[in-house]
Amino acid sequence: MSELLFQVSIAAVKSIIIIGFLLTAFAYLTLFERKVAGRIQVRYGPNRVGPFGLLQPLADGIKLFFKEDIRPLGADPIVYLAAPAISTLVALAAFAVIPVGPDINIFGRTIGLQLANLNIGMLYVLAVGSLGVYGITLAGWASNSKYSLLGGIRASAQMISYELSLGLSIMGVVMIVGSLNLNDIVESQQAAWFIFLQPLGFILYLISGIAETNRAPFDLPEAETELVAGYHTEYSGMKFALFFMAEYINMVTVSSIATTLYLGGYHGPFNILDGPWWFLLKVTALLFVYVWLRATLPRLRYDRLMNFGWKVLLPLALLNVFLTAVGILVLGG
Repeated sequence: MSELLFQVSIAAVKSIIIIGFLLTAFAYLTLFERKVAGRIQVRYGPNRVGPFGLLQPLADGIKLFFKEDIRPLGADPIVYLAAPAISTLVALAAFAVIPVGPDINIFGRTIGLQLANLNIGMLYVLAVGSLGVYGITLAGWASNSKYSLLGGIRASAQMISYELSLGLSIMGVVMIVGSLNLNDIVESQQAAWFIFLQPLGFILYLISGIAETNRAPFDLPEAETELVAGYHTEYSGMKFALFFMAEYINMVTVSSIATTLYLGGYHGPFNILDGPWWFLLKVTALLFVYVWLRATLPRLRYDRLMNFGWKVLLPLALLNVFLTAVGILVLGG
């Protein structure tokens, strides 16, 4: 009984830490994005609230919390409220199996720096991540707005399309390691990071991940110039903040998975000072790429976006799987 109580307590503490980390990352990622985009566009970005603008996320949170909550008369009352909750819960749940550091020893017990060490960890991430489309699609339908509905339909088509290339892009890593366990994948990169063995897979994953999170230049579901604001047009206050939160947490999750699969996870170069600090540094670097692309590239036209996913990324992902299989057979023989 004491062992069960200990395990439950550890799981609860890990959950609180993960949620706190993701919520903090969401808040300051908004500031990070505005600061970096400002510098790229030769301006300062937020610098008025607190020293160097560090309290800007707090000010934004207070503003959204007290903002008037408006709901369209024709909106479905249950689905309208459930959609942002689904998006946020799915975004938080996907991070549960990602190892952010090596196991540590506390009071004679070995504790992993992740909520759950699953043998099918990568499959869990893909399964949970695919549920995010429901929150966006339901938000577009439940709002009783043609602009929101168009945004939801665009998002569902885009996310389902790019999920194919995203799933295939990681197959090379899974084939090399022979396991879906994320800890096994990280430990297999002590000699060499998989970005050197799977450069095409890494590029395909990064592009597909950006499209999956509806970020520029793939932010057609939120195309302000065409759809007002897409699927969340009719949302305000904290319900809008939940969609905003889900998008940024998904950015962190996609960057964390890329770090785990291709950049050695918590392993440093030549295994120097392995630890969570390397994981955070790599994730931050990938998040910078997100911001860099948003501040640089124009939005794609929707037909070109879909053609790019089906006619370019998908064939290249299949080619990467084929070449990886050939390489394994040749080297294995």
